[in-house]
Amino acid sequence: MDNAVLGRQGSLGRAHEARSDAVPETPSKPQPMVSPPARRGILPNFRLPDLVFLLGLAAVVLPTMIFVASETWSGEEGAHAPIVLMTGIWLVWAKWPSVRQYVSTPPAWLSGSAIAVMLALFVFTRITQIVEVEGFVMYGAALACVFALVGGKVMRLLAFPLIYLAFVFPLPETIIYAITMPLKIAISESAIALLKALGYPIGGTGVTIQIGQYQLLVAAACSGLNSIVSLSALTTFYIYVRHSDNLRYAAILLLAVLPVAIAANFFRVLILILLTYHAGEATAQGFMHDLAGIFMFANALLLIFLLDMVLQKIGARRKRDAAAQGATA
Repeated sequence: MDNAVLGRQGSLGRAHEARSDAVPETPSKPQPMVSPPARRGILPNFRLPDLVFLLGLAAVVLPTMIFVASETWSGEEGAHAPIVLMTGIWLVWAKWPSVRQYVSTPPAWLSGSAIAVMLALFVFTRITQIVEVEGFVMYGAALACVFALVGGKVMRLLAFPLIYLAFVFPLPETIIYAITMPLKIAISESAIALLKALGYPIGGTGVTIQIGQYQLLVAAACSGLNSIVSLSALTTFYIYVRHSDNLRYAAILLLAVLPVAIAANFFRVLILILLTYHAGEATAQGFMHDLAGIFMFANALLLIFLLDMVLQKIGARRKRDAAAQGATA
């Protein structure tokens, strides 16, 4: 028992000696309480006037978007618009955390003048109810409001998503007519020449095709413009996501949209002519007409992806060859 007590006392003594040998701690001065920096969220901190401003912007944007959607999104000329709208909003959302630190307030006279001019044009186009013009003017007014909220530098950093979102709105009919007429004539003449060489009783002038007892008219939907616009929109998004750091490669891939779209629509017209001749006009102009358009557009989009894969393989092979030549030199 005594040994146990002595053992504890000895250990206590050694601990006391260890503590006495240690450097005495100097009392630290009380530090002022500093609150941690507030974490900046993804969403901007809008004040009440900003929220009222956004509500006014929504009152301008929503009626026009409903009008554009009801007039064009159900047809071929606007079938790509919902995809463009969703992917464009996603691009803005994804890039916002990296650009929100550059938010600035532009001069009041500059932003106010831009908004006033665009709203005046918007009121005029809203009265005329021209869907193609109203959509673009409304988008211009929306961009002017965004400029007033975030400034020019943020808009420059978000340039691609903002330009890409313009594909949501259809082109004016005058532009469509000017672009599609040469394409319609070229596609019609090529289809007639090919089928005539294969022995079909076919002829035509301009955009009118006569095969057997049937007469067909190549419309704007079959001329390639809708596919050109849709393919350009989706290909631009694909290029930006995958190849935004290589502008020359992106330009080459984007230039391939025009010949691919024209080739796809040439085969579409060819299929519709053959369906009309062998199965009748009712079959060719019904469900098969829309199915042929969807099928050829899907093939055109797939061809763009395959072209991208081929170009990447060619580029990788050239890099390997150049590296091998540099190693042997």
